[in-house]
Parts: sequence; C-alpha cells; structure tokens
Amino acid sequence: MDIRCRKTTCKFNDRYTCKAREILIKKSLECSQFVKTDKPVDDKTKKIFSNTPPVYAPQRDSATIVIDCKAHCLFNQDGKCVANGITLNDLKEKPLCVTFLRE
Repeated sequence: MDIRCRKTTCKFNDRYTCKAREILIKKSLECSQFVKTDKPVDDKTKKIFSNTPPVYAPQRDSATIVIDCKAHCLFNQDGKCVANGITLNDLKEKPLCVTFLRE
C-alpha cells in the first residue's frame, strides 16, 4: 500500500512515507498519530517539477501497518481503510487524509 505523507513535521514521516505502526483517520479526516518532531524537513513535494525532485522512501507492505478509519468514506469498510493507498496532506495543524471520498 502506498502511504504518502506531506506532513514533514511529523516524527513518523520518513521521506514522505509514514513509518507509524498504525494509523487512525478520525471523522474530521485528521491523522491521530501525528507527533510533532523537533527536526522539520522542507517539503520538496510542493516543488515537484523543480530541478531536484523529492526523494521518497520505499512503499510499505499493507501487512506491516494497520489503517483504521472513522471517516464517512467510500474506502472505510467496518472501520478499516481498503484504499490502494492513502495520502496525508499538510493543510492544517494536523495532517488530513486527502484520499477521502464521501460515502
């Protein structure tokens, strides 16, 4: 599963890939696992077409992470995310799931 996160101020963010053991997306679409790091990284994905493209960490196997979801989303099946991948954005104080499709 492709788990991309642009919240570069999170301690679980490794080159735009989430390394948390589990993720819970709240009804508000916020990732509840967000933990602010002391070492923020510049978000190069905002300038994806510049001279130096971002370096991404390898994708994670979906068996290595549990993604729970409380949002009213098309991909929410009995509280588990069944999307092929999720993307978390850096729009607010906490990262938001932008893979969300209203049920």
